Amino acid sequence: MITGIEIKSRSPFAGGATFGSVGAYERIDGVATGALDPAHPRNRGIALLDQEPRNGAGLVEYRSDFVLLRPIDAAKGNGRLLYEVNNRGRIMLFANLCAGAVGNQPSAEDLGNALPLRLGFSLLWTGWDPGAPKATGLSLDVPVVEGVTRNIREEFVSGTRLGVHEAFKLTYEATGPASVTVRRTQTAPRTAVPSQMADNRTVRPLAAIEVGSIYEVRYQATKPRVLGIGFAATRDIVSHLRHKGADLLGRPVEHTLAFGISQAGRYLRDHIAQGFNGDEDGRRVFDGVFTHVAGIGRVFHNTPFGQPFRTRTWHEDHDFPEVEFPHSSASMDDPVTGRSGALLRGDGTDPKLIETNTSTEYWQKGASLLHTDPLGTKDVAPPANVRTYLLPGTQHGGKAGMPRDNGPCINPRNWHDPMPAVRALLVALDEWVATGRLPPDSRMPRIADGTLVAAEKVAFPAIPALVRPRAANDVAPPTDWTDPVPAARAYVALVPQVDADGNEIAGIRLPDIAVPKGTFTGWNLYKAPYPDGELADRDGTFLAFAVTESERAGDPRASLAARYPGHAYEDAVRAVARALLQDRLLLQEDAERYVA
Repeated sequence: MITGIEIKSRSPFAGGATFGSVGAYERIDGVATGALDPAHPRNRGIALLDQEPRNGAGLVEYRSDFVLLRPIDAAKGNGRLLYEVNNRGRIMLFANLCAGAVGNQPSAEDLGNALPLRLGFSLLWTGWDPGAPKATGLSLDVPVVEGVTRNIREEFVSGTRLGVHEAFKLTYEATGPASVTVRRTQTAPRTAVPSQMADNRTVRPLAAIEVGSIYEVRYQATKPRVLGIGFAATRDIVSHLRHKGADLLGRPVEHTLAFGISQAGRYLRDHIAQGFNGDEDGRRVFDGVFTHVAGIGRVFHNTPFGQPFRTRTWHEDHDFPEVEFPHSSASMDDPVTGRSGALLRGDGTDPKLIETNTSTEYWQKGASLLHTDPLGTKDVAPPANVRTYLLPGTQHGGKAGMPRDNGPCINPRNWHDPMPAVRALLVALDEWVATGRLPPDSRMPRIADGTLVAAEKVAFPAIPALVRPRAANDVAPPTDWTDPVPAARAYVALVPQVDADGNEIAGIRLPDIAVPKGTFTGWNLYKAPYPDGELADRDGTFLAFAVTESERAGDPRASLAARYPGHAYEDAVRAVARALLQDRLLLQEDAERYVA
């Protein structure tokens, strides 16, 4: 429960900018204080909570930052609260969904198309991850548990996700020395690395750290934080504003929606699966949930010595917990673990759920298991309150303004922007929640029609510049992450089939994919000095068509000149945009942008 709300500041948002008929917004920064009863049935699943020191009432306390944007004239808002799960303390909504800029203190120029503001939502962000930097303004303060130790493992890859490492900063305090190993690839043998402790949170190898190689640090850790309080903090703050927040918001909340990208989407899947979409009184927290590029993942969070920043792909973080049955919202039996179940709980707390994934999540994060049986032998339809969509030809972080150079990869990187479809589906989810209007039918690749196949059966054309990946994603049940061993049996993940140009057939084919100027994939391969040929971390590929037939040089794909004579390109884009608009998979303003 929430025991206090402290307002630290309130001011006109974005310099007093106005957003359509809704007008101006106000920004409120504050801190919510909460307290949890470890014996409460809806708190018992929080790891280590029962070992925490308690206040005089026998409760465990926490503090969470929050940021709230609300229409100054609340009557002009839509009466709905849109909660975005922050990603490692970062607000992602404006930079991604709105084609704006990155930053937790956005100006009017950073808001892009400002769609949620123009629609009249009140927007909320809260701290859920105690490891998020306090400077983000979205931190969570939870107690540590004294006297608890465990031998754990961490992993570091220099030059990919977290920049270049000169030393390894540990997540937890070490009680003694650490041992370090290195391997060049995920399947290579480990070699010991002489190292020394600079302090109880820093390990420094004595030799230069190799770019792209996988370093593992094993040590005895102490003072774990009760990370699972993050789920309860989200639950309690949103429920408090929903039922008691009329004064702060200027009007009662009619409905609540949640949106999360990547780690934040995995967090929302875990939030549902672990029962946190019901508050302490059993009331539903979020009426609608939208996860983007989460695959079948969850977060390595509600567990002793968790590391929620980890995200499992082929090369990086491969052996850390993220994938756990049940993967799908549909109920099914699991022949690998012998369990049965579904992501949804089948009670009154289940939200309406939309899940969108790119090609990368099929190649790297097992997304096919959202809509097949665990062994990939048959299609499984999602339940009536769930929609699943593939955004084909797109990489994990796709948005407006993506780089087109090679970066650390063999092939030029994928620049496709899927956000026009995400915007349309967010509007559809809102209508589904607020009025009951059904969203568009799911669009995903299927085994039955041959659009979902094993990786080795993807019919890539023989493009001279294209090197097929040597490894596809593998999905195994979780093992002991502190000392992982290969699982005896794994799930079978499949990937989307492609057409003669190498572009994926199924899903929401936006104009850049339906009327292509090249081949788009959701995977790419590392080049030296990274591990040459290994599946790259969530990067995709774009290989342009030749401009004229004389430039094809053995390329089986027709040139731009041959496939789009005269006004054929413009006519085709108009037709695709019109069809997507009719199917409610594109907003009018985005259809007009494509045509322009």
